[in-house]
Amino acid sequence: MITAGAALVDALREDIDRLAAAEPEVRADAEDSVHQMRVATRRLRSVLRSYGKLLAKKPAAAMGAELKWLAGLLGEARDAEVRADRFATLLADHAERADPAELDAVTARLVDAERERYRAAHDEVLTALDGARYRELRDELSRWRTDPPLRHSRADAAAPDVFREVLRRDLDRVESLIRAEPTVDPLERVELLHDIRKSAKRLRYSCEAAQQVLGDDAADRGVRAKKLQTVLGDHRDAVESHDAILHRAAEAAAAGERAGLYEALAATEDAAAGRELSRYPATAAALFGAAVITG
Repeated sequence: MITAGAALVDALREDIDRLAAAEPEVRADAEDSVHQMRVATRRLRSVLRSYGKLLAKKPAAAMGAELKWLAGLLGEARDAEVRADRFATLLADHAERADPAELDAVTARLVDAERERYRAAHDEVLTALDGARYRELRDELSRWRTDPPLRHSRADAAAPDVFREVLRRDLDRVESLIRAEPTVDPLERVELLHDIRKSAKRLRYSCEAAQQVLGDDAADRGVRAKKLQTVLGDHRDAVESHDAILHRAAEAAAAGERAGLYEALAATEDAAAGRELSRYPATAAALFGAAVITG
């Protein structure tokens, strides 16, 4: 019988190795490297939260706090990278219909500004990777790779029983948020959808950690959770892009620049957000069954 502790060690080792492998790529500023390291950091932190009852409370909380710090650093760079790429794609789609001078001005405020933010944030990441705090985190993760601080009173239980309980709890969390969604004020809906996305992501990661223990059932649930996470993530990206474009449009107008292209880009993002939101009920239904989302 495989114990829950042994199964968790295997899952943590994979995530720790994934994070370590991304570090040299980030240092070299390789394409998508910041994203990969941020995902590895968030995945590891999420698994610690879902399976936290198997771990000693204080060291697990301390590790979670350090992973949150690292993810935050990486997030500054990653968010700027995503915005720059998204704005560049939007502008390319509108380039033929735009006045060249206006296109250049909008590109400077949207794409060039975000790429400069990325460079500054990436420099901060590199400074942190060379610092004592990250070295201590990396050393601690190396120890956790084979010997995490397990609570053996719980970790010695059968892995399938414990892992099923974790997945059930994470699934219930998503379900309760989805049931609440039809009842909230429209002004609060965007944030609740974001919370649903985060809970779906946590479910996805806990399912992926359980895949070697629970097999196809966990794998299938994880795939469906990922679809819900993706739809709501794409919705969130479009909403945030729309808001950022309107903010830059206000800055441009205050500087005496034309705002017509900004308005066209914002309308495109508003439509994109609507399309993604229309996919949400089906992806939620696929995860839980249609009755869950009827409210």
